Amino acid sequence: MGLSLDDKKAVVAEVSAQVANSQTIVVAEYRGIEVGDLTQLRKKARESGVYLRVLKNTLVRRAVAGTSFEGLSAAMTGPLIYSMSQDAVAAAKVLNDFAKTNDKLVLKAGCYSGKVLDQAAVKALASIPSREELLAKLLGVMQAPVSTFACALAALAKKREAEAA
Repeated sequence: MGLSLDDKKAVVAEVSAQVANSQTIVVAEYRGIEVGDLTQLRKKARESGVYLRVLKNTLVRRAVAGTSFEGLSAAMTGPLIYSMSQDAVAAAKVLNDFAKTNDKLVLKAGCYSGKVLDQAAVKALASIPSREELLAKLLGVMQAPVSTFACALAALAKKREAEAA
């Protein structure tokens, strides 16, 4: 049984709210994926802060109309699962990582900063480290000189204590 008009309006409103808060949308064809595998994909998406849902393409087209993601409408054909995230990389990373282990999930397209991405561009976006990974690397780079300086001071203090004794 199909959705009533009120249900459709509610879905469009929910998706519109997600689109408004998203930097990236990635779509993939999910035909033939088993329920258990799809459950694992949804779990991974929740852990990564990604909105992941199977939606009617016509409803998503209405939700993205007038936004920077409108160019993605041409790729909205067939049975699709939609991945949206505030993190620029997370939506692509979740679907790409799952597609590596399950050949039934086929990345179709994506959209980032108003630019429509093909399958290769989505994979390239997914290979970029996440925001948290980049911040951790930056912190490590910033701490290295401080810890080296602290070790040098400790060695100097020990040397002066030995000379004083």
